[in-house]
Amino acid sequence: MDITITRHGSRNSGEYHAHVAGHREIGRLTWTRDGDIRIVDHTLVPAAIGGRGVAARLVEAIIADARAENFRIRPDCSYVALAFSRHPEWADLRAVP
Repeated sequence: MDITITRHGSRNSGEYHAHVAGHREIGRLTWTRDGDIRIVDHTLVPAAIGGRGVAARLVEAIIADARAENFRIRPDCSYVALAFSRHPEWADLRAVP
């Protein structure tokens, strides 16, 4: 499955977009900034591109950026919170409210 992740936004808020080859619909992960924490509030994947691991790729992208850019993530989104519970190796990146 060819999925491309792009990043959009400003210093204080943004989105990750997942583009699936052959589809117009995009998956989104949205966040806002609070100091050195990015609060992830939504992961949205349209049904037309669902079931392809799009949401997981979005979360993996923000995890990779958190490691590279030294920020933590507060998963207000239930999908992202579940992803953290499935990946104990990400525990150091999780910000506790």
